[in-house]
Amino acid sequence: MPNLAVQLYTLRTLQTPPDALMASLAAIGFQGVELAGNFGLSAPALRDILQRHNLRAVSAHVSLDSLEADLPDVIRYHKTLGNDVLVVPWVSEALRGSTAASWQQLGERLARLSRRCAHANMKLMYHNHDFEMVVIDGRPAIDWLMEAAGPAVGFEIDLAWVQAGGQDPATMLRRYSGRASRVHAKDWNAAQRDIADVGAGSVNWDEVLAAADDAGVEWLIVEHDRPADPLASIGASYAFLAGK
Repeated sequence: MPNLAVQLYTLRTLQTPPDALMASLAAIGFQGVELAGNFGLSAPALRDILQRHNLRAVSAHVSLDSLEADLPDVIRYHKTLGNDVLVVPWVSEALRGSTAASWQQLGERLARLSRRCAHANMKLMYHNHDFEMVVIDGRPAIDWLMEAAGPAVGFEIDLAWVQAGGQDPATMLRRYSGRASRVHAKDWNAAQRDIADVGAGSVNWDEVLAAADDAGVEWLIVEHDRPADPLASIGASYAFLAGK
């Protein structure tokens, strides 16, 4: 079983101060966090909070625009935290297009960015939604993207969105073995067409967890896009995974 972290985007509606929030995550049992923003804190201040609660910054979602606009500044911030994985979390339709060629062009753009990251010993990854699962010219769009990006660009597979997009999560993990060190652990309620807590949807977790081990996944990152009660949601997801 990979280590368990939580994507802080899940908790964005909470008004809890960062220190108390990290205490709550540590109490649940999480070992790491994936950042989506920085609470308006300096890197040393955020590093100290994480260290106080024995939490590791395992990766961070940073927009493609921000990465390309000032990559050195982004890298400096995350180096201070001890994080060496940057993830492009989403791209607009204008950027991704709808053809194999447009997805390849985006992949080439990520390849150029990943080479710049590599100079600083940072890893670049790409995170999917459901639209990357659409089949174009016989292949899911994500395959055109990742092939053009090359092996230096990792793939943070979001299991729920893979399933929502009509592809098989375990198959996707095996296809990108060695490139998926970070994976979003969340479930998909097929009847309601919505995100579910881990274990409460239609993802086959026995298959997925076996595939994750085979694929070399280091961190399963619990996330829920729209939880009614964020802490209860991630607590339930953690309990399910920790019991596997």
